[in-house]
Amino acid sequence: MNRSKKLCASVAGALLVLGTGLLGGGTSAAASPTPQEGSFVAAMQRDLGLTADQVQTRLSQEATAMAVDPAAKAAAGTAFGGSWFDARTGRLTVGLSTSDKAVHDAVRAAGADTVHVGQSLAALDAAKAKLDTLKAPVDVAAWRVDPRRGGLVVTVRKGGDTGDFLAAARQFGPVIVEEITTTPKTFAAGTVGGDPYYINGNTRCSIGFSVHGGFVSAGHCGGVNSSVVGWDGSWMGTFAGSSFPGNDYAFIRIGGGWWTAPVVLGWGAVPDRLVRGSAEAPVGSSICRSGSTTRWHCGTVLAKNETVNYQQGAVHQMTKTSVCAQPGDSGGSFITGEQAQGVTSGGWGNCSTGGETWFQPVNEILGVYGLSLVTA
Repeated sequence: MNRSKKLCASVAGALLVLGTGLLGGGTSAAASPTPQEGSFVAAMQRDLGLTADQVQTRLSQEATAMAVDPAAKAAAGTAFGGSWFDARTGRLTVGLSTSDKAVHDAVRAAGADTVHVGQSLAALDAAKAKLDTLKAPVDVAAWRVDPRRGGLVVTVRKGGDTGDFLAAARQFGPVIVEEITTTPKTFAAGTVGGDPYYINGNTRCSIGFSVHGGFVSAGHCGGVNSSVVGWDGSWMGTFAGSSFPGNDYAFIRIGGGWWTAPVVLGWGAVPDRLVRGSAEAPVGSSICRSGSTTRWHCGTVLAKNETVNYQQGAVHQMTKTSVCAQPGDSGGSFITGEQAQGVTSGGWGNCSTGGETWFQPVNEILGVYGLSLVTA
């Protein structure tokens, strides 16, 4: 195709997403909520079980919670025990490891509700960091901090050989065991015609977010210098940076007439979403994902700072969601409102029977590679 047609098609077909430069520490303030398009509302109704009015209310409440979160955390100081969006109240809740009335009052003055928790988030994160140094057996699927329950949650395969790992984990802090019947996997896929981007001719993944000079995606999709072609078979660029396992992120530098756009593809299920920043959504917030296999699905943020034990090795500091995904969705966009959240890594289940998916937070990727989002 000629250059002008190729530039237009790259936006619609290649799932080039995102927008704007970052402010300060890599995030920008959440934009004021605006009424959402009907098909976007319908997608959230389908996946979250909400009415149309409830979707509009929730999006407005979540935008407020994202805006309140930084000030509430600062007010909590060393007593900060985590924060989450409470769908029942429609407000941000902050856990505090102190009963000091002055601290609780300061956090409430910042706009959040408070609740007493047994340990600070710093203490839980330190315990998890020790657990991250251990080599986990294949029957241990993941582990994370849970501020609301005040301990480390370790997810294991039912009936698996996990006793020694759990015993070691209990030396670092309280442990809550969750059992599953399968283990997580990454979501790269073999070549399928007509999809967004392909690596070395035999793997398909999804573009995450546009950055100045290229886009970010999942590290397990390709190693440094791996060649990338687009949905139309034309050369896009190469992996300029990639990390997996340990992390699951990559930066692909593009050329050949491709351009970047501050958009997440809606695949016709919802309008394409503009990206205006990367303010981090609290646990409990709604979140949606775009990917080249299953397209657009929504759910909620379940947990942060989770280590996922893939067959290829452990990946740290992931965010867990109730959103489904399937092979080929790897690297695709996770977004809340108009705020970029991360790129799809892996999970379990599928979009027919349901599942859970982790993403690599986008702000970490931007910081590691010194990138800035292309934003609207």
